[in-house]
Amino acid sequence: MEIRELAVEGAVEFTPRIFPDERGLFVSPFQEEAFEKAVGHRRFRTAQTNHSRSRRGVVRGVHYTVTPPGTEKYVYCARGAALDIVVDIRVGSPTFGRWDAVRLDPVDFRAVYFPVGVGHAFVALEEDTVMSYMLTSGYVAEHELALSALDPELALPIPAGADPVMSPRDLAAPTLAEAKAAGLLPDYALCRERTR
Repeated sequence: MEIRELAVEGAVEFTPRIFPDERGLFVSPFQEEAFEKAVGHRRFRTAQTNHSRSRRGVVRGVHYTVTPPGTEKYVYCARGAALDIVVDIRVGSPTFGRWDAVRLDPVDFRAVYFPVGVGHAFVALEEDTVMSYMLTSGYVAEHELALSALDPELALPIPAGADPVMSPRDLAAPTLAEAKAAGLLPDYALCRERTR
């Protein structure tokens, strides 16, 4: 398993070894030993798994969970291709406002780990893109918030020339500055404590 730290403090990219043969291939996108080595804390306790299927051009996010309770995510692409984006929205973080993006697909089977308090967005690059998530807490609607993926100050790498397909919730989401002014963003120190 190859491990690479991303530009957002605490976020990590994992690229597993692929074992092809005449039948197809075998791959393990999540490996506990590599995870613990990279992240430096306890096991990833999976409370819920999610799957999403998106058509080409769909933009989902920037989504995050109120902290507390906070949640960690481990995400990979099972079909199609996506540009997966991690955004540091933790007030007080050394990388606040910074983002990084990773192409996820079933060619390299890369996965991304999102620590507590960071935002998550992705752009579906192909039809029928399937994203698979492991989460450390279950879904509670009132804990789930969103920021605008189209916020010009964030300048996320949304492909130019295409009209993004977005939910009404994501289209109406506040900018990072608006959410910060409204006190909606997570605190870095509290997020770090929750991650440990």
